[in-house]
Amino acid sequence: MTNTNQNDCFLLPNTATLKRTCRRCLIIAALSCAPLLLTNCGGQDPATQGESLLAVAEQGDVSALTALLKQSAPPDYRNSCQWTPLMKAALNGHRAVIEELLAAGAAVDAVDIGNYTALLLAASNDHADCVALLLDHGAMINHQETTEGFTALIWAAKLGHLKTVEILLKRGADVTLPDQKGRTALDWAREQKHAAVEAALIAAGK
Repeated sequence: MTNTNQNDCFLLPNTATLKRTCRRCLIIAALSCAPLLLTNCGGQDPATQGESLLAVAEQGDVSALTALLKQSAPPDYRNSCQWTPLMKAALNGHRAVIEELLAAGAAVDAVDIGNYTALLLAASNDHADCVALLLDHGAMINHQETTEGFTALIWAAKLGHLKTVEILLKRGADVTLPDQKGRTALDWAREQKHAAVEAALIAAGK
């Protein structure tokens, strides 16, 4: 997925030594109750726990995520771009992490500053199994983000993600919804020359 308006929020920088080191420190601090990161003597700083949860959700580290959740880390913690751990997991295709977060009460349809949901992120990155799981938990299938007006189906069709398109169609995605410029999923499939996706959309529209 690409987004020219919100790159800083939608895509993280490539992993670098400093980034890995900082994340490792955050995770260790949250799990070991480092005194300097406590708000008081009785508990950990929720912000520190939340940042750690975001990191392990992105990495797909289920055991670390489970440990943080058991320590009451907030499952819907948000960063400055309003991303939640569920969004991080969906973007990277970590199905087991998604399951853990949903079981802990994470909001399936939480939105970031571009009105993206976990479903949109999973669909645009062709994580079909995650798309199915999120839909099983009631994710809004026809939700539109506000930067382009794309639905999960439009994103998947534009990028040629046939399996994801098929799942969305089977679950009742609206093939007629246009984006902000009036283009439907079928329009995008044709423009990008994704013949198999185009055929699936035509069949679904009959």
